Amino acid sequence: MRRITLAFAFLLALPALAEEPPAPKPGPRDKCPVCGMFVARYPEWVASVVFTDGSAVFFDGVKDLMKYRFRMDRYGRGRKAEEIRSIHVTDYYRLEPIDGRRAFYVIGSDVLGPMGKELVPFAREEDAREFLKDHRGEEILTFERIDPEILKRLD
Repeated sequence: MRRITLAFAFLLALPALAEEPPAPKPGPRDKCPVCGMFVARYPEWVASVVFTDGSAVFFDGVKDLMKYRFRMDRYGRGRKAEEIRSIHVTDYYRLEPIDGRRAFYVIGSDVLGPMGKELVPFAREEDAREFLKDHRGEEILTFERIDPEILKRLD
């Protein structure tokens, strides 16, 4: 009976073990490795990459996070894409960190981030659609569809 109880307790704990840890928060001295801005000054735009060793890098918006992702050789100081455990972005409406790999991004809107034109993230596709309509956005993209050419359109 004791083995069954232990096995059951372990099974109940599995979902918690599989969940991503909460998004880290930047400190007042954390700078974006792409543009050099102090990230904590822009809490509504904060994005982060967490590595398998638990360390994190912070960005003042999704656009710079994506630039980092595509040019880790330039901005990553010896880091590799395989070391990325999680990516967090800030949902535009809820102002909460969300999984950047599952987010929906609006491009081409009339809303500007700290570095100008920005990829505006949402956890829910319906929120992205509403924002697209209300703010004259061009398109909704998933994480996989974002590439360096799209980033060039935002600069």
